[in-house]
Amino acid sequence: MSIPLAVAEGIIDRSRAAPRIEALLPAGVRHRQLQVRTILLGMLLALASRRPAHLTEVRAALIALPEAGQVRLGVIEAWKTGPHLLTYRQVEHTHRLVVKALSKDHPDGAPSQILTRTCNDLLEASIAAQYKQASRALAVDWTDLETFSRPPARGTSDCADPEASWGHRTSNLPGPKGELFYGYYPSAATMVCEETGPQVPELARRMAMVSCHLDPARAMAAVLTRMPHDGIPLGDILDDSGYAHRIAEAWAIPLRHAGAQLIQDLHPSDRGPQGTHHGAIIANGNLYCPATPRPLLQLGPPARGATAGQAAAHDQQAAELARHKLGKITTDDAGGYHRVMCPAALGKIRCPLRPVSMTLDRIRPEILTPPKHPPACCAQQTITVPPDIAAKTRQKHDYPSAAHRRSYARRTGAERTFATIKDTASTNINRGRCRLMGLAPLHLWLACALVVRNQRILGAFTQRQADNARRAAAGLPLKTRKRRRRTTLASPAAPP
Repeated sequence: MSIPLAVAEGIIDRSRAAPRIEALLPAGVRHRQLQVRTILLGMLLALASRRPAHLTEVRAALIALPEAGQVRLGVIEAWKTGPHLLTYRQVEHTHRLVVKALSKDHPDGAPSQILTRTCNDLLEASIAAQYKQASRALAVDWTDLETFSRPPARGTSDCADPEASWGHRTSNLPGPKGELFYGYYPSAATMVCEETGPQVPELARRMAMVSCHLDPARAMAAVLTRMPHDGIPLGDILDDSGYAHRIAEAWAIPLRHAGAQLIQDLHPSDRGPQGTHHGAIIANGNLYCPATPRPLLQLGPPARGATAGQAAAHDQQAAELARHKLGKITTDDAGGYHRVMCPAALGKIRCPLRPVSMTLDRIRPEILTPPKHPPACCAQQTITVPPDIAAKTRQKHDYPSAAHRRSYARRTGAERTFATIKDTASTNINRGRCRLMGLAPLHLWLACALVVRNQRILGAFTQRQADNARRAAAGLPLKTRKRRRRTTLASPAAPP
């Protein structure tokens, strides 16, 4: 799917990236034929035509435009000697000036503020106006981006891309599941539907990219916490254990302060009991009664491929665990403090230390052996919880409840984002498709690739919505996505 010229120009103009970059370029003695707006347009058109991310393809996409468009965009310009067609050296020169303006004076593997702002403004401009307020939920993930440069020799740092560094990536392909690569970690925040809201197109709304020796979670947190300043409030943030396992100051705390609600998969080392607070057990981001059965505290998510019966049994245990949770009775104050109450005082369980609770019906769990020396959580009606308690693991839904599992299932939208831009049949960011090196050029090209990908997703979503409306009007069943057929590979010993 190619992007219409008017659509690509509208994205660039709404982002206001071109005049911002143009103001940073040096004023040369000679007039520069290729403007920043035109080269950004050429990058989008080249990627939309499934061309590799080469500067030669930028020129090829521009000179393939109608003659009137070439004259309007400066691809053909009147010189003293007659009409002059844009040359590759002019494309290379303007691209070099743009990259220099967006780069740091002393590269350190992290993007400059102007580069981050420019790329995210392009992404925001690629989202149709009717979907900007459709959902505040974002699914976040990072992937690997290998540089075209050969890695430096062992024990040295000399190579064509010194900003890149060694990183680790996992693979679902046959063979080793993990390997090293030399390059960068790009991250993306993909818009997904609300928990009870309608479906929305899964559009990449924000991005970040750093060298592999830096933390991609910190870089993405800085980008997301900037969104409320741009008038875009944060809602649910869905992330996997790679983000949840970071220290709270790097990920969870800044996002909560920005108004986000975390829905995340906990790292195995963060699950289960993690200490106490006034006698209450800290586990999975919540506070539980000191007499909570140990097997319930060690409950993890159901195994992948669990049957319906196994999932129902797991959810029953999760519901029983929730009865032992201390209930939150106040919202967080300005300092992040809140108060919680004993589950027996709330009428969720029966406990001899709370005589009133023993009058409840026996369908509720009962504490048979209460502590001989009741801690503060049992002796007091409520206790105060400071913000540093379970700061890393606290989230919107109890982990690993059924509500958490249903909500967390939306995170696959982030994985589909990277799957589409790594698809060799469309936009491909694998090594060799872009032979430029350095953080700034790769960051800019990746932003353009995500813009093109957003337009494809938006077009497919609009077409699907129109088809469903037509079928509903005709009384036909709505189309559903076809489930991908899984084939089982035959074992080597099996007969042909």
